[in-house]
Amino acid sequence: MYRMMVLIRRFEEMAGKMYMQAAIGGFCHLYIGQEAVAVGIQSALRPDDYVMGTYREHGQILAAGSDPKAVMAELFGKVTGVSRGKGGSMHLFDREKNFMGGTAIVGGNLPIAAGVGFAIKYRGGDQVCVCYFGDGAVNEGAFHESLNIASLWKLPVLFVCENNLYGMGTQVTRASAVPDLERRVVGYGIESAQVDGMDLLAIRKVAETAIEECRSGRGPFFIEAKTYRYRGHSMADPATYRTKEEVEEWRVRDPITRYEKQLLGAGVMTDDDIQNVSREVDEIVEEAVRFSEDSPLPAPHELYTDVYAAEI
Repeated sequence: MYRMMVLIRRFEEMAGKMYMQAAIGGFCHLYIGQEAVAVGIQSALRPDDYVMGTYREHGQILAAGSDPKAVMAELFGKVTGVSRGKGGSMHLFDREKNFMGGTAIVGGNLPIAAGVGFAIKYRGGDQVCVCYFGDGAVNEGAFHESLNIASLWKLPVLFVCENNLYGMGTQVTRASAVPDLERRVVGYGIESAQVDGMDLLAIRKVAETAIEECRSGRGPFFIEAKTYRYRGHSMADPATYRTKEEVEEWRVRDPITRYEKQLLGAGVMTDDDIQNVSREVDEIVEEAVRFSEDSPLPAPHELYTDVYAAEI
């Protein structure tokens, strides 16, 4: 889990660098600061479980086990990318990992997750569908409709709200009359938990309980992970709506540094181990960039392929 968090952090830092060099176009929403959420949740899942990402999903698809080279190539718009270069940053997809895609529509993935949950139940399976979304999605109609039907039909969906305190530039206290978003699901009779989104082990523990609840057939579960993004909403956002002091206050709680201290204190890792992981991850990310630079762009005929999915 430590290695994966470091991989996501370095991958995102490199993605930001490549964006500034115009190697990556379009929108780019970085996951820096939120690594513990995806890693903690994904580490508790089975390989046959399903995942619905958001538009801030680089870290989510990496935590699901996708190849960093293919993810970076997608950001570069290359045909070797996970979506063959046609999805970009906000539309990552990996069928082999059951990562059912990111979506650029705020809250647009929640109804799809409910549909996946219905399909699992209809087929008699015991998989779980995890659906990630931000605090900005809880005021969307799709949020309420999806939670209502998931609860009514006891669908195996784990709704994970990554509450990073800002919906674009609007602080959650200015957008929600109830800033503790966990309380928003009480009216739908859904079990819920609020967790420190900067604490990997706390997230893993809550995820295990939540996933078991979903897998048992007792219905959906809602997790509110209070986390923080160090960068702006996207690469185009200077984030002038918050103070440097606020950002630094959250950096003190950095999930990677926090987990490092826990591992060192427990004698699980040494300083040398941590440096070795750092070097290994840097090599992986640098190789992902080389792979992406060397990969071809999609051919013109690719515009007409994969428009419809007959069956997945």
